[in-house]
Amino acid sequence: MADKLHFSLVSPERELFSGLVDQVDAPGSEGDFGVLAHHAPFMTALKEGQVRVYQDGKVTVYDVRGGFADVTPEGLTILAEHAAEAA
Repeated sequence: MADKLHFSLVSPERELFSGLVDQVDAPGSEGDFGVLAHHAPFMTALKEGQVRVYQDGKVTVYDVRGGFADVTPEGLTILAEHAAEAA
């Protein structure tokens, strides 16, 4: 079994997602990026776009506007100014 990444997506209203995933792709202010387990730590601002969460062959998409992404040895946390599951 491949290593998993702990991912949390939080908006001011609520936590939209928290769990172990295979990969997350997000819209960074300096370019889109992807995060897998054991990624090097970094922090970046987010631009408007989509966060794609890959989990056991399924992809869930969230629309985000602004906020920050923080990659640490513990995982990825996105604190979004606005986030909602894409239609």
